[in-house]
Amino acid sequence: MTLPEAAAHTLQPVEDWFAAQGYTPFAFQREVWAAYLNGESGLIYSSTGTGKTYAAWMGALADWIASNPDRSKWKANSGKRDLSPKLRVLWVTPMRALASDTAVSLREPLEALGLPWTLETRTGDTSSTVRSRQRKRLPTALVTTPESLSLLLARDNARELFEHIELVVVDEWHELLANKRGVQVELGLARLRHWHPHLRTWGLSATMGNLDTAMRSLLGTADPQTGEIPQGRLVQGEVPKHIEIDTVIPATMERFPWAGHLGLKLLPQVIDIIDAHTSTLIFTNARSQTEQWYQALIDAKPDYAGLVALHHSSLDRSTREWVENTLRDGNLKAVVCTSSLDLGVDFPDVEHVVQVGSPKGVGRLLQRAGRSGHQPGATSRVTCVPTHAFELVEVAAAREAAIAGHIEERPPVANPLDVLVQHVVTVALGGGFTPQALYNEVRTAYAFRDLTAQEWQWVMDFVMHGGDALKAYDQYQKVIIGEDGTHTVEDKRVAQLHRMSIGTITSDPMIKVKYLNGGEVGVINEAFASSLKAGDKFILAGKLVQFVSIRDLTVRVRRAKGKKGIVPRWVGSGLPLSDELTDAIREKLDAARNGEFMGNEMQALIPVLQLQAKWSAIPAADKTLIEFTKTREGYHTFVFPFAGRAVHEGLSALFAYRLSRMAPLTFTIVSNDYGFELLSPDEPPLEDALNGDLLNVETLSDDILESMNASEMARRQFREVARVSGLVAERFPGGSKSAKQLQVSSGLLYDVLSNYDADNLLLAQAKREVLERQLEQSRLYRALQAAANGIELCRPPRPTPLAFPLMVSRLRATISSETIEDRIQKMVAQFEKAAN
Repeated sequence: MTLPEAAAHTLQPVEDWFAAQGYTPFAFQREVWAAYLNGESGLIYSSTGTGKTYAAWMGALADWIASNPDRSKWKANSGKRDLSPKLRVLWVTPMRALASDTAVSLREPLEALGLPWTLETRTGDTSSTVRSRQRKRLPTALVTTPESLSLLLARDNARELFEHIELVVVDEWHELLANKRGVQVELGLARLRHWHPHLRTWGLSATMGNLDTAMRSLLGTADPQTGEIPQGRLVQGEVPKHIEIDTVIPATMERFPWAGHLGLKLLPQVIDIIDAHTSTLIFTNARSQTEQWYQALIDAKPDYAGLVALHHSSLDRSTREWVENTLRDGNLKAVVCTSSLDLGVDFPDVEHVVQVGSPKGVGRLLQRAGRSGHQPGATSRVTCVPTHAFELVEVAAAREAAIAGHIEERPPVANPLDVLVQHVVTVALGGGFTPQALYNEVRTAYAFRDLTAQEWQWVMDFVMHGGDALKAYDQYQKVIIGEDGTHTVEDKRVAQLHRMSIGTITSDPMIKVKYLNGGEVGVINEAFASSLKAGDKFILAGKLVQFVSIRDLTVRVRRAKGKKGIVPRWVGSGLPLSDELTDAIREKLDAARNGEFMGNEMQALIPVLQLQAKWSAIPAADKTLIEFTKTREGYHTFVFPFAGRAVHEGLSALFAYRLSRMAPLTFTIVSNDYGFELLSPDEPPLEDALNGDLLNVETLSDDILESMNASEMARRQFREVARVSGLVAERFPGGSKSAKQLQVSSGLLYDVLSNYDADNLLLAQAKREVLERQLEQSRLYRALQAAANGIELCRPPRPTPLAFPLMVSRLRATISSETIEDRIQKMVAQFEKAAN
């Protein structure tokens, strides 16, 4: 693009640095630099590895250079922290590893240009020495996380620390947008803009569908007093990013596939990929799967030891950092990892990506593919390795959706009062506030644009008195009114507990695993730890260890001999199937129904789908397939909405509830991403129900609450809400609470509030989150509406290939002394005999 003469002159040092590196800036980078110099904010949307970081960074450097032309002062102040410019740039990232890597990228031009800036990170991994230094004076540029930003805002000198800030960059905004961490960022930005109305804000993103909403949520909404709407610029990189997506096709295709039946059978093909490339990332969808694949690779090729590593969030920090640094230096052939390496960490030597199992989303596949060829102009290559046959459909569908640009939207979170309660106490600690001014400020955050005066008053009552039911207890009276009307926190213990609890991440309770000599291995679920007995062997961080004891929330282990051990299961590791991918899957199946098997994946599935069509039907895009059949087990009702596991769990409970109202029936229920099974000993009145209210959408909310025992689910969800809002503390000076203690504490509070403060807005929020986050009520409604618009009822002579995975899932939960593999093989043999 052609820049105005003044901007071109200001940006000349940046242009010179690019030329010295042998680079030519892209047009979108120059557009962002010019917009920055013009005082603008916005969102940069461009493919992974195309230079978004320097697009956001170099304008700030050029602006400072133009304002400080005396280079002799630069040299005089260089290396002197107290003489360096105070904080000008705040860079927010969603991950600690990304913060460290980003700092490396930002430092390169900073040092080459000779600027006397200081650049540091501040995350949960930052040493106490650096933290102490930063309390007094922040560096010129700080790379941090949402949690650490809130901690800085909770300091009594917060306004002074941010006095000279000019720019906030939010990296990987799509990763934060759709969860409470994104809301935490929105509120932090609202606070900074309150102090600095002309603060420039730029977001970076690579894989997202709803760009306008993403930019609006980042930049905030209209000022309630002036009505002024923040203007922003959406800059889309036009740098072509070629992505190649292929699939490992099994040599033989079983006509009755089940989830996991391929598993490690395709390991030889993955080894071939590793050997053919300098460096490969192997993504899995679960930490347990990462451990299994790493162990299988080492067992198959012992010479991989030291050349192949694993990486996931439950490993010890030093192990993760070693893997990241060694991979960055080009000294690893492969790393088996989870989403812990999804985001923009730059590993330029990675040539290839392997995706084990379905990516479950189009954006996720593109994000992971972009970890290879992480340079402008380079090709990103990803090979998908299915763990069961029907995942071939998912891969084919994901590739077509990616080519068509159908990427998932990331809907922002609306009105999470637990986050607002936490933020209000943070602001009270960070210098205090007056209610009306803070209310106006909070409403500029997109998440709270519709916050009512009544809701705000409830928040005020809650932070000051604990609400109607808890006002008699001193520990819930956190914020007080000073003589000048400023609301602050004076109790030191309240302040300490709040700072220790800041954040919205509420993961499964974890327990550290340490060797008897004190070395750390990683963390495991508290539930898994409690199931271990002395002498049990399990695998963590690729190491076989033996359980010795558990004490003070720490598992003590010793190294074990042998190769076999239990692989820990981390709850909540399953990825949801996205709307865009489910739509694409239905289109691929509809094409197959019409005899079109386009692509290697669909060609490989011809035997499976032909048998599906012979016995029943291949699902149509505009109808919901229901299969009803009888076996020695009883009556099977298989329903295939293709709406994802969470939706199917809700729908299956709803169907069972409505059928049981028509006749006294007992159901065994199982769900997967494609559908669900209802098994009953007696025949259900299915056709009468279909002609009645089985598919009624008008009473969905009431019936789903009844069928799913939603009150108990809300009780459990309240633990997160209570933790974020500060009703219960997960950590406290001198120790931590166990999951059981947290659940008991939050459960007691839930009962107290239900009985004595039924209108408590946090209770309502917990129930709302159950419906939308756990049951995905909006998707459930759409799935039920689609079924109401068209049902295809088939009565196959026996369970079909599409139904078989559901039967296996149920079998896994009820298997006796006979091994699961033996039982499944017997079923396959019986079904194959019938098919032939």
